[in-house]
Amino acid sequence: MSQEATSSRFEVTGSLGQEKQKKPGESVEELLASLRSVQDDIGQICEITSEETALVTAFFESLSKFMEPLASTMPVSTKALGAEGRSAAQATMDSTGHLMIRYENGRMELKNLREETNRDLMISVAKDVLPQFKQLTTLYRQKIEFRVRFLHSVTKELQRISNALSKARSS
Repeated sequence: MSQEATSSRFEVTGSLGQEKQKKPGESVEELLASLRSVQDDIGQICEITSEETALVTAFFESLSKFMEPLASTMPVSTKALGAEGRSAAQATMDSTGHLMIRYENGRMELKNLREETNRDLMISVAKDVLPQFKQLTTLYRQKIEFRVRFLHSVTKELQRISNALSKARSS
């Protein structure tokens, strides 16, 4: 190569290097500021993740206590499973936060909704399951009311019979 070709290439490269330094976000100060911002974001992510973990624990503890008298499992719409539900035939969640998925091909899968990797799925499942609790609580209340009415009627009759027997014995 000739001296002229080398120097002209050098100038182009030199001018490209100078243009590169003038681009926004490329100065050392801007890069450091960006990295500090990333560090702040990471700190906030750690705090929020810790809060999320505590809330998930409290959610499933409360859910377990709430479901105990009502139902041991809840049906989950396969539509609530998103992409995982495409080939799912049935899904059920238990009170401890385990999601059982039965696929059309007969394969079964158990997912722990408490795990961080399943949090988005947990939210979708919760949105599907929680509205069902109104119906469950209404049915549970009706069941108890039936038992109370039954026991009230039967107990009154038994008390009358018992009183009549006591009077018959004492006479």
